[in-house]
Amino acid sequence: MAPPYIGRFAPSPTGPLHAGSLVAALASWLDARAHGGQWLVRIEDVDSTRCLPGLDQTIRQQLAALGLHSDQPPVYQSQRTPLYQQALSELVASGHAYPCGCSRRDIELALQHNGQVKPRHGELIYPGTCRKGLQDKPARAWRFNTQGQPPLHWHDRRLGEQSQDVALDVGDFILKRADGCFAYQLAVVVDDAAQGVTDVVRGQDLADNTARQILLQRALHLPTPRYLHTPLVLGPNGEKLSKQNGAQALDSAHPLAALNQAAAMLGLAGQHALADALPNWVAQWQGLYNRSP
Repeated sequence: MAPPYIGRFAPSPTGPLHAGSLVAALASWLDARAHGGQWLVRIEDVDSTRCLPGLDQTIRQQLAALGLHSDQPPVYQSQRTPLYQQALSELVASGHAYPCGCSRRDIELALQHNGQVKPRHGELIYPGTCRKGLQDKPARAWRFNTQGQPPLHWHDRRLGEQSQDVALDVGDFILKRADGCFAYQLAVVVDDAAQGVTDVVRGQDLADNTARQILLQRALHLPTPRYLHTPLVLGPNGEKLSKQNGAQALDSAHPLAALNQAAAMLGLAGQHALADALPNWVAQWQGLYNRSP
């Protein structure tokens, strides 16, 4: 018997919600309601260097003004460090993780030496320098060993069949950074499992993370949820609307207008009354996406 549906919306408190983040919030809420499940809010503040005080409350107030209420009290990643450390220790013990002593400059030089200088989304693919030992360097970070991992294939409920060769396209990715912060990839996998999340509905900009998270789930013997990645709202420059490129905060004084804009991105019909909008969209959503495994 399949476990009861549990979905989540997991914003980072680096800025208030904007039109782009609302699309993911609304989609995840609708998917949970359409399947008679629970909808949770998780505050992803594991990266303390980017999160700003008080923005978690701002985000929660924005969601409440739009009628999107969590079914449980929000969980904060900043309070869950022992869980992440336990998972990292398990990965080290099983040979899936290793310490890395390389600086960014070390990685750049190693790639240049190998004739591999092509960046991926602005990041350099780690060449595996410390896989066989630190070579007298102090440990700076911890990485997941992708060597020998076969290409992954999975189904996205909106994007269809997906695949990625993490070893080739990403390399050995960070689990714990040099500044002591646990990486998003590890934290989200641990939290999804701990909260019993069965369905992840999030923005398409995060689709590229899915293969890494599946590798971690398998290495930690955790279940893999279903995935659905929502369309992106683009800014005037054609790039994803984000806090970094000047996205304006949602206008909570006009919730119906904000919700209609998000609903249009999801292929849902516009509504004229706030009281009817969410129930009508739940009914529309039920016919849109299969929960294929």
